[in-house]
Amino acid sequence: MSQSPTDFFTKHEFLIRRLHSLSGLIPVGAYMTVHLLVNSSLLNGPGAFQKNVNQIHSLGSALPLVEWLFIFLPIIFHAVIGIWIIRTGKSNHDNYRYVANWRYTLQRWTGVIAVLFIFFHVFHLHGWFHTDWWLKNVAEPFGMAQFRPYNAASTLAIALQGIVWPVFYFVGIVSCVFHFANGVWTMGITWGLWISPEAQKKASLVCAAGGVFLTVVGLSALFAAMSTDAQAAREIEDKMYEAAVETGELVDNPHKRSEEEIEAETEAEDELDDTTRRALEAAASN
Repeated sequence: MSQSPTDFFTKHEFLIRRLHSLSGLIPVGAYMTVHLLVNSSLLNGPGAFQKNVNQIHSLGSALPLVEWLFIFLPIIFHAVIGIWIIRTGKSNHDNYRYVANWRYTLQRWTGVIAVLFIFFHVFHLHGWFHTDWWLKNVAEPFGMAQFRPYNAASTLAIALQGIVWPVFYFVGIVSCVFHFANGVWTMGITWGLWISPEAQKKASLVCAAGGVFLTVVGLSALFAAMSTDAQAAREIEDKMYEAAVETGELVDNPHKRSEEEIEAETEAEDELDDTTRRALEAAASN
């Protein structure tokens, strides 16, 4: 008789919970920290942000492999096991309104919000799948897949126009950071790093300080993106792109550029061709 998924989880609950706890720190939490720090480089201008994005995408064809092994699969694992823990766990904050019990409840609610946030965040900026058919027929008609790596700041600024998306990212960033910071504190208890009440109190202060720091970093990046002049940023990005392609730092890839810029370049090339053609015709007639 085959073993049901519930039986499997129950039988291996100790190991699964330890792996879930560990994955929340490395690589999921570590990636989130790096991601927020990279985004915060936008505070130094579109050029600084574009430089960091170019370094990431210089991995070329290896980038999807790195993303799936170290980002997407760990996030999916952490999310699936997290949902299972929520369904099988029970908060007692209604009976005992202690801070720890409220943190228990908030940890689970922010986990749910984080899962939804990441799901739609990836769709909004990257479209989930990078095939031309999917982007043209599914993602882009719904206003998704807005981000272009080689026009990073300008496309991000355009994607955050209006009021809905900034509020969405504000709530998502705060939820993800709280879930991570509070999760590190919980992980320390789970792994026996801080057992005594005094040690837990000190660890709580450290985790809270780290959470405040990451919240400031994440929201600063959000506000920097919202206040970016897209047109001015695009001019900087295009110059950096052309220079990087010329030196071989990047491989020319139109799919990672803003379509508006590609269309503008095509029009400029057509105008140049027309000018050249008219000059040749004039020379021939003379």
